[in-house]
Amino acid sequence: MSDRFEDRMTEIESKWQEKWEEENLYESDPSNEDKFYITVAYPYPSGGMHLGHVGTYTLPDVFARFKRMQGYNVLFPMAWHVTGTPIIGALERLQEDEEDQWETLTETYNVPEEDLKAMEEPMDYAEYFINNSYKPNMKKLGYSVDWRREFTTNDNQYNRFIEWQYKRLREKGLMKQGMHPTKYCLNDENPVTTHDLLEGEDAERQEYSLVKFKGEYKGDEVYLPMATLRPETVFGVTHTHVKPQGDYVIAEVDDEKWMISEEAQKKLSHQDRDIRVLEELKGGDVVGQYFRNPVTDDQVIMLPADFVDTDSGSGLVMSVPAHAPYDYIALQELKDSEETLQEYGITPNEVRNIEPKQIINTEEYTGLPAREACEKHGISSQDDKKALEEATEEVYEKEFHNGKLNAKCGEYTSESVNSIKDVLIKDFEDAGYFDSIYDFSEKVVCRCGGEVIVSMQQSWFLEYGDKGWKDKVHSHLDDMNIIPDEKREDYEHTIDWLESWPSIRNYGLGTDLPFDEDFVVEPLSDSTIYMAFYTIRHVIQDVSADKLEPEFFDYVFNQEGTIEEVEDKTGIEEEVIEEAREQFDYWYPLDWRTSAYPLIQNHLTFMLFHHTALFEQEDWPRGIATWGLGKLEGKKMSSSKGHVELPDNAIQEYGADTTRFFIFASREPWQDFDWNTDDVQEYFNKIQNFYDRSKELYNTGEERENNRIDRYVLSKLQKIIRDATNGMEDFQTRKSGLNGFFEVNSLINRYRNRSENLNRKVINEVVETQIKLMAPFTPHICEELWEEIGKEGFVSDSKWPTPEQEKMDEAAESAEEFIRTVESDIRSLEDLVDDEYEEIRIIVSNKAKRNLFNEMTDLVEERPEFGEAMQKLIEQTEFEPEEIEQYLKEYLESPGDLPDTVFGQNEEKEIIQNNKKYLEEEFNTWIKISTEGESEDEKAERSEPCKPAIIMK
Repeated sequence: MSDRFEDRMTEIESKWQEKWEEENLYESDPSNEDKFYITVAYPYPSGGMHLGHVGTYTLPDVFARFKRMQGYNVLFPMAWHVTGTPIIGALERLQEDEEDQWETLTETYNVPEEDLKAMEEPMDYAEYFINNSYKPNMKKLGYSVDWRREFTTNDNQYNRFIEWQYKRLREKGLMKQGMHPTKYCLNDENPVTTHDLLEGEDAERQEYSLVKFKGEYKGDEVYLPMATLRPETVFGVTHTHVKPQGDYVIAEVDDEKWMISEEAQKKLSHQDRDIRVLEELKGGDVVGQYFRNPVTDDQVIMLPADFVDTDSGSGLVMSVPAHAPYDYIALQELKDSEETLQEYGITPNEVRNIEPKQIINTEEYTGLPAREACEKHGISSQDDKKALEEATEEVYEKEFHNGKLNAKCGEYTSESVNSIKDVLIKDFEDAGYFDSIYDFSEKVVCRCGGEVIVSMQQSWFLEYGDKGWKDKVHSHLDDMNIIPDEKREDYEHTIDWLESWPSIRNYGLGTDLPFDEDFVVEPLSDSTIYMAFYTIRHVIQDVSADKLEPEFFDYVFNQEGTIEEVEDKTGIEEEVIEEAREQFDYWYPLDWRTSAYPLIQNHLTFMLFHHTALFEQEDWPRGIATWGLGKLEGKKMSSSKGHVELPDNAIQEYGADTTRFFIFASREPWQDFDWNTDDVQEYFNKIQNFYDRSKELYNTGEERENNRIDRYVLSKLQKIIRDATNGMEDFQTRKSGLNGFFEVNSLINRYRNRSENLNRKVINEVVETQIKLMAPFTPHICEELWEEIGKEGFVSDSKWPTPEQEKMDEAAESAEEFIRTVESDIRSLEDLVDDEYEEIRIIVSNKAKRNLFNEMTDLVEERPEFGEAMQKLIEQTEFEPEEIEQYLKEYLESPGDLPDTVFGQNEEKEIIQNNKKYLEEEFNTWIKISTEGESEDEKAERSEPCKPAIIMK
């Protein structure tokens, strides 16, 4: 056996993973116990697993282990999402020898070239990463998954489950056919799919708001629609931009005259708009003219800008230099471009007088956000494109998530950007100030070489805009547990803005739409209620997919019809049907769904819509917990950029338990975690110390009746258990970890420091309790310790600690905390005293002060007016008004500084006397104890209850 703890950790982890599997410890079936069902968003294996994924998939395991120890029958399943085109596209890029794809897979994810060359079908690609990355890493990390329920979304049985779902949604009028924006090749004049693309496979379809600035051109009224993805910034527009050499048109668009780029005119003509071109012109023809902002009524000048892309949006741009780094830098450069301005007849002072107008406030920026971001990234020119992109993304993210509109925004003042954006768009569209255009986030090119645009085409929709459906989902959300609770507003917002959702693709892996087999159900739309499929997956393992008729799922999920009718219709044996029904009936409703917070806008809210449409109310989900993302050395993890850390490396270097514990004890789950190797190494050292010390301490000490320090330790332990448990119940893993690990460590250190000899029964209870509190985080090392201290069975199956009221001893705790305060005060004074000293005098306050502090404590809790408090204290105590005023002012300002317990004078003196030997050993000097009345030292009057005067002589 190796002496290296890293190697010992590897042996321990392998040992217990084998034992769990041999015992089928995590295979869960209905029983008489209370159930607990938790799921996580299943992985999409288009590449390997990295530590960002570890953060995602470990949280539900930590919580599943906790609930199992609380006595629940726990189900935590796992499956694989392969629907859609990304896996197909990844394989095609591989087969086409795309250098970046080969480099990412071979160098970042260490895939052997011979394995890549052997991949012929999309599922070959997906299964490689399932079987060589995700699943083995999940097992190495010790996930308590019931692997019998595993599936992929391309499995025939799952396809039949999805077919049932969409047949029933259509029958309920929630699935309809109509026009929807689609990828369209101008060369072939046909809709295309990702499979047909040469460039832009990952391009996002974006809906730009068009802010309809108004002015004149050749004496006629004309609208200049400015395209933006940040419509809330319309309040901060100071000027507008056009490309001087760009080709533009004056066109009649739905009975209005618009000036737009030629490319925009072409796109709009395919987006169900009536367009007639009236005149062609150059962008320079309108430079220097003024146009009216429809929202603020401001007249703003049109300035020349070569950076404007006529093939993006409308080819016209409104400038918001306070909040857009590109606009800020462009304005600064234009102010210095006197020659250019004069070329277009613009007076330089017209531009120099333009000042950015801040309309969004965030805590992250003290001044103009765009200027601060440019200064932070060292941007001085429009040529700093990479830095400008980073600055733009940074400002947008902070303002979208944390920004609020300020007083310049009229009725929208104080509204948060993320909650008001869609409301604002609708309001201004209704007022005629806004319009819209669809476009892609990047250039998209068909394999034929033709340009691909967004075109309105026939499609199938989920009618999320249906008012009755929305109302039902809102009502359900009101009854749900949402963690963190501040995300509830995001769900409300998403429910409100969701309208018709195109739920099909005409190409990709997945389920054929049962009533229109030209299409496949798209990835987000087939990932809504799969947690119901988990409950029956292993039961129907050997059932032919052809037999899984809709009536089977109707009966299993909603008990519609009879078991005899289902057997007759499907040919599935009655025992199988009944077992499937029992599994679903036992495990549903889902107790907790966990996922990353970006999925609120789709997966998670879709889940609520589909459950309320397809299941009885008692089977609707009970709670959703969302969390942050992973960073590596301070930067966001990115597979495409190779900036990731693989679980294999982390587990080999630090062990699975260290990896788990660091991710969840270093922050709360809804915060981003940062994998920093120095910090992780510290956690590894802590785990090693935990292992070594637990073995060292267990069964040491003597057998005796509990003394005061023993009672203190047991009492503090009960509070640690309470706080650790409350943390886990609220998904506050850091709070739970801080208590279960760090607070227990501190308690043990205090106990060892304060006792000449430990109480064996007490130290054993502390060690056993810490092992249990740590088991959800570090299950392998805790199983090993559980065995080594002589316990039977698995700690994973042991009973979670609960606070025992009879062991609570407030008097023992107060006395010990008082001694800790005395110690701390002595050490602080030591740091200030330069001279040698031979004696420490501790002087406890007189009885009159104790009476004053008792009265003052009661008054401070009532928070009376100062004069009223003074009068009461003068009447009830023996002190002069000046002294009372001094104390009252101090403690009204800092009520937390008042002692929790005011001991009697003799009691306080006795506590110090009982600890005199300990204090003398700690400070290697004599300790003399007296009361304020006994002492002749002039500093004795400084003493207060629980804060004796300390004098070094």
